[in-house]
Amino acid sequence: MFSKLSIVVASALITLAAAIPTSTPPIVPPTSDQCCASVVDSSSTDAGAVLAALGIDLGDIDIPVGLSCSPITVLGNNCGGVTTRCDAPEIEWGGLIAINCIPITL
Repeated sequence: MFSKLSIVVASALITLAAAIPTSTPPIVPPTSDQCCASVVDSSSTDAGAVLAALGIDLGDIDIPVGLSCSPITVLGNNCGGVTTRCDAPEIEWGGLIAINCIPITL
């Protein structure tokens, strides 16, 4: 009886271990049009300072990061900086930073 129980427990643990992700999730395409003061690499010191202040850890992911971004809500290019499409949750990051920024033309 105990041998059957140990087999069931071992099988459950193996299944659980296989289901735990071992790498960072893929970056999804950005969804928000933003006007950023500048776009820098996430490994730059400027981006690192803002990311650290906001408690954002990108790990080893190396992506373009927009600094001092605001949403573009009106059609046309009135952006005085770099027009991008980014992932930029306004509530969490307060416009200080946006990640996964791709330059666009409106």
